[in-house]
Amino acid sequence: MVATGTLTGFLATGLLVGAVLTSQSASAAGGPPVGLGTAATYSVLGGQAVTNTGPSVLGGDLGVHPGDAITGFPPGTVGGATHAGDASALQAQSDLVVAYDDAAGRATDVDIAGDLVGQTLTGGVYTSSGPIAVSGTLTLDAEDDPTSTFIFQVASTLITASASDIVLLNGAQACNVFWQVGSSATLGTDSDFTGTIMALTSISVTSGTDVVGRALARNGAVTLDNNTFTSGECDNSIPTETPTETEPPTDTPTDTSPPTDTPSETTNPTDTGSSPTPSGGTPGAGDGTSNADGTPSGDGPGPSGSGGDGPDGSSGPGSDGGRSWSGQGGTGTQNPSALARSGTSSAALVAMAAGSLAVGGTGVLLARRRQS
Repeated sequence: MVATGTLTGFLATGLLVGAVLTSQSASAAGGPPVGLGTAATYSVLGGQAVTNTGPSVLGGDLGVHPGDAITGFPPGTVGGATHAGDASALQAQSDLVVAYDDAAGRATDVDIAGDLVGQTLTGGVYTSSGPIAVSGTLTLDAEDDPTSTFIFQVASTLITASASDIVLLNGAQACNVFWQVGSSATLGTDSDFTGTIMALTSISVTSGTDVVGRALARNGAVTLDNNTFTSGECDNSIPTETPTETEPPTDTPTDTSPPTDTPSETTNPTDTGSSPTPSGGTPGAGDGTSNADGTPSGDGPGPSGSGGDGPDGSSGPGSDGGRSWSGQGGTGTQNPSALARSGTSSAALVAMAAGSLAVGGTGVLLARRRQS
């Protein structure tokens, strides 16, 4: 089991280490870039003279002050303006002094010495107490922070070897690299150099060297030999990630068409009704007789009543005044009192009616009645 005091000590140590790492990380960016003022527009600025050999190309301005000697242009070409001992050159030199002092006065992050070949450095302020050399490749890594600055405080001379180069990595920019040199700087032949040199005395750029930056000498001369100077574009804004546009899902509309009702076939009901039963009328007291075709014979009141109902619901002929009547298609029965007065027996009449129905279902019942 770890004692409480020991655990507290571990925690305190962890917090202290974390604070130190945070401080180093924060200072690793090197602070703000060095402000060059009007000197920022110059590719080459000398104190006493500027001398060129061969077709050197300067992307920016060319100037000298307090001297006024500029030679070798042409064949050298200047992309900007040329200022030989004029007020513009004077202002540029004045701004250069301010920038030099700014760089020299930055707080040190890392001490350096000797040759920087093969090293990879992140943003910060690097200070030497003697000369600095770059005999091969030096890598400056911005760690994906384009605002990172690299400031080198060189106490005496800066010398780069032939074919040496300075490589920028992960967003590092030449506009944020500054070399404050306490005496003079010499760049080897066919080398690639990056950054702004601010030398107290002089700068010599040997044959075939390309510079992405500036050569600014406060008091001495700048010597060129078939060189190319480019300032390079500088963007100190921190890039932000652009969110990926998400397409909203497309809803597939649901078919809301009303369902089609299939009508059920309706079957007409079958008439299963039974044939209505005719009812005979009440016979009257007449004594006439009926003929064979159903017409009455004789006089006197006959039976009264209504005819029977046929199978289709229609009424048969009525009876009146002692005449006989008939029900077509019916199965009606006569009044028993009428049958009693008939000369034909009831059984015979029933047999005749049954025979008529058996043949057609719609026979005509003829009955003759006699006067008793």
